[in-house]
Amino acid sequence: MVKTRKVVSSGLVAMLAAATLAACGDAPEEETNTGSGSEGSSATSDFQPCIVSDAGGFDDKSFNQLGFEGAEQAAEELGTELISVESNSENDYGPNLESLVGQGCDVIVTVGFALASATKESAAANPDIEYVLIDDAADGGDDGATFDGEADEPNIKPLLYDTAQAAFLAGYAAADYTKTGKVGTFGGMPFPTVTIFMDGFKQGAEYYAEEKGKDVEVVGWDGENGSFTGGFEANEAATSTAKQILDQDVDVILPVGGPIYQGAITAIEDSGKDIAMIGVDADLYETDPSTQDYVLTSILKGMKVSTYEAVKAAGEDNFDFEPYVGTLENEGVGIAPFHNFEDKVNPELAAELDEVKAGIIDGSIEVKSYLG
Repeated sequence: MVKTRKVVSSGLVAMLAAATLAACGDAPEEETNTGSGSEGSSATSDFQPCIVSDAGGFDDKSFNQLGFEGAEQAAEELGTELISVESNSENDYGPNLESLVGQGCDVIVTVGFALASATKESAAANPDIEYVLIDDAADGGDDGATFDGEADEPNIKPLLYDTAQAAFLAGYAAADYTKTGKVGTFGGMPFPTVTIFMDGFKQGAEYYAEEKGKDVEVVGWDGENGSFTGGFEANEAATSTAKQILDQDVDVILPVGGPIYQGAITAIEDSGKDIAMIGVDADLYETDPSTQDYVLTSILKGMKVSTYEAVKAAGEDNFDFEPYVGTLENEGVGIAPFHNFEDKVNPELAAELDEVKAGIIDGSIEVKSYLG
């Protein structure tokens, strides 16, 4: 069952007729929330922004949530309403997009590389609608691996993030923090938008080892092959995969794939050992307070800001289809503070990370990824 949620800005509760979706015989479940705004005011714009999640849903405490929050903020500032539809599986992507097209959307944000194929198909069939595709270049394959700077369909704007740069910093920090000399990572599925984190993490740890003359082993990813759960659910596969990594004497672990971090937390707790975890996309310390005793840092994507800017531009007739690529230089990617680990990390680490960041930005330190 897919769920349709309409977020109403400016304090007005809007009425939305439930659409019947092909993937689900019943009308979708609808949630209506009241956004911020002046009391008694009403929506003043006829611009219609919309957003569809991947199977993780908008409460994944990760990239779906960040995209949603950015689109919601833009809708509120534009004085309009955001229509959002959650997907429960890949079978929902096409029907959900059809539903949004039928509701008169002017711009549709599709969250995640998994929606690339459905987004391109919908964009080709609806050239007058503007599409914002998060985490896929939309220029060849459906796995996000190709990037030539131009989407296959002219009405798609890709939002991309060179997270290898930020993950390099996290790998450096992990290598400095580890007591066992082993750091690990695993992912949901081996898509480039997943392995880009693992690539940067590995490169950063190896750079640290070379610079410091310290032996650091990266478990779970060798640059081509690694450990994956086969999906992006917080299930037994996530827990068992994390356990396999930790059983190799790893004391810093990076799970890449939205909710699969919950499996890593379970494995850490079951181990009874002092193990740190690194989050992805959002600052996990903030989005999921239950992780605060475990999170060393998080690798950040500026998805909320870039989604907000794209939707706001569309509503103000300033939209362009040039791909956005978040980097350390434009602050589209970064790492979160150490929070509870501030007094556990090397006192010199923060300054060293600033130097490494500057080196990545000026090109003196090379970080390899499919985006650059």
